[in-house]
Amino acid sequence: MDLFDKFKIWVLLVCLISQLNHGFYLPGSYPHKHAIGGALSVKVNSLTSIDTEIPFSYYSLPFCKPQEGVKDSAENLGELLVGDRIENSPYRFKMYTNETDIFLCKTKPLSAHEFKILKKRIDEMYQVNLILDNLPAIRYTTKQGYFLHWTGYPVGVKLQDSYYVFNHLKFTVLVHKYEETNVVGVMGTGDATEVIPTGGKSGSNMPGYMVVGFEVVPCSFQHNTESVKNLKMYDRYPSAIKCDPSSVAMAVKEGEPVAFTYEVEFVESDIKWPSRWDAYLKMEGAKVHWFSILNSLMVITFLAGIVFVILLRTVRRDLTRYEELDKEAQAQMNEELSGWKLVVGDVFRAPTNVSLLCVMVGDGVQILGMSVVTILFAALGFMSPASRGTLITGMLFFYMILGIAAGYVAVRLWRTIGCGDKKGWASVSWKAACFFPGIAFLILTTLNFLLWGSHSTGAIPFSLFVILILLWFCISVPLTLVGGYFGAKAPHIEYPVRTNQIPREIPPQKYPSWLLVLGAGTLPFGTLFIELFFIMSSIWMGRVYYVFGFLFIVLILLVVVCAEVSLVLTYMHLCVEDWKWWWKSFFASGSVSIYIFLYSINYLVFDLKSLSGPVSATLYLGYSLFMVLAIMLATGTVGFLSSFWFVHYLFSNVKLD
Repeated sequence: MDLFDKFKIWVLLVCLISQLNHGFYLPGSYPHKHAIGGALSVKVNSLTSIDTEIPFSYYSLPFCKPQEGVKDSAENLGELLVGDRIENSPYRFKMYTNETDIFLCKTKPLSAHEFKILKKRIDEMYQVNLILDNLPAIRYTTKQGYFLHWTGYPVGVKLQDSYYVFNHLKFTVLVHKYEETNVVGVMGTGDATEVIPTGGKSGSNMPGYMVVGFEVVPCSFQHNTESVKNLKMYDRYPSAIKCDPSSVAMAVKEGEPVAFTYEVEFVESDIKWPSRWDAYLKMEGAKVHWFSILNSLMVITFLAGIVFVILLRTVRRDLTRYEELDKEAQAQMNEELSGWKLVVGDVFRAPTNVSLLCVMVGDGVQILGMSVVTILFAALGFMSPASRGTLITGMLFFYMILGIAAGYVAVRLWRTIGCGDKKGWASVSWKAACFFPGIAFLILTTLNFLLWGSHSTGAIPFSLFVILILLWFCISVPLTLVGGYFGAKAPHIEYPVRTNQIPREIPPQKYPSWLLVLGAGTLPFGTLFIELFFIMSSIWMGRVYYVFGFLFIVLILLVVVCAEVSLVLTYMHLCVEDWKWWWKSFFASGSVSIYIFLYSINYLVFDLKSLSGPVSATLYLGYSLFMVLAIMLATGTVGFLSSFWFVHYLFSNVKLD
């Protein structure tokens, strides 16, 4: 208990520091010191578009390639899964050295295929994503009086049936002076680093700077073909280039080359290293998040009142038998209690498809545990966007480790329903290990074939497929079987009452019970639909989502609402002598997934209006279906476990005649 208290104090201190210090975060990176004149390398990521949601390689378009050839950067599992393909680029800077009118290259005359694909990418609003010292290039624009910022810049623009490409880039690099002089500086972008000593003598004041901002302004400039004929890469353009982002000049035509140039300016900034991501992570609409939480708290309070009344009434009425009440009052109470008391011999009767229920509950515990742990670590700053792919990698890691919880819960529930019978525990464990991953594998494989057919970088490479399968069968499956073994060894939960041999007939109901179950999902949906909008916008609109503190609070509130909703509905079913509560308690809270899927369709129709093509729509619906399945298992598990506890508590603590 002392250790647990220390852990709580540590977590509270971390949260307090993160609130007091605006720039505090734990992204797993450290300041990179660059000496004046030191080389800075710009990298390129996949081309992305909110119009298609299909990423493509940067060099799939006729852009300039580096002299040393295209090389892939080391990427983690999460980056590969989300479609990131980080490669080197020909853009080269020197720290704190302003350069203008730098010639990059002149492409070969555009072939019919290159011209066609370039026009298509412009029509589909593809963005070029550049990275300097692990910071994405950011572009500022003004629209209708609002100051907006975007990551990346468009490939080009279409005006009056003509296509223009942005072939001149104006970079602004914000730097901050390195404040510690007696420290070894690190030069690089986080992918490959080179250690550079600050000086030969102790106490040397060798100046150095850190990159704290990376801005880009794209321009379309008509180059003189004759002027660039004899220029080599990084030569000075013979005349001054005026970068005007409000006008376009470089029209692309089939059979004609395109010349690319750039300029870079370094500006010293007051932004410090820990705060350099603030421009990307500015939290907008904080009041909306708080409104969402307040709305959820109101729903929880309402349901908690109902739960409190149910428990108070049942316990109080059971205790009144020891009080001196008149016979009329006792008769009235017995009449009111007759509903759920009559199903005492059937309330723990085994449901249909016991194995499937146990497997779904086990997988739900695994998914819920993964969500809680991942969001908690992200809220504490351990999965910052500065460390690309760590969120997805962390989710996979925690999911595999928590396979032991899935096996334990599934097998122990199997033994409880089977009254302690250990037979078949290995089969239940194996099914728990393969049920959700198997469905996910089927969905993702189908979507991957579509991405392969489109030659997208979002397609999972075959080698990565093999790695995922090996992780599944070599780590997740064995851990689930280990959890199942411990579940078989653990004592099963004893029922407080016996089950009759002949099942009791359920009286006809005034309304279909499944209608009430489906309607119950509206309350959990009401607690998260506002936060769901921000998450969907982050996934599909290219925005950075980093309010994991709010998300963690909403997740806790969602768990509480799901538990209360399922508990109340289970009590209502027992009161009308409906003892088949097992599956209904699962889907009472799990039905929130239906409303989330309907909301996803609504988001596709009204918010992703520009989404084009059947492939993009299929990808969107496929990923939405995958997300909805995971949510159904997690929320359904919360509802089932809370109802199981309630029923067990009700019939073990209330004395029956």
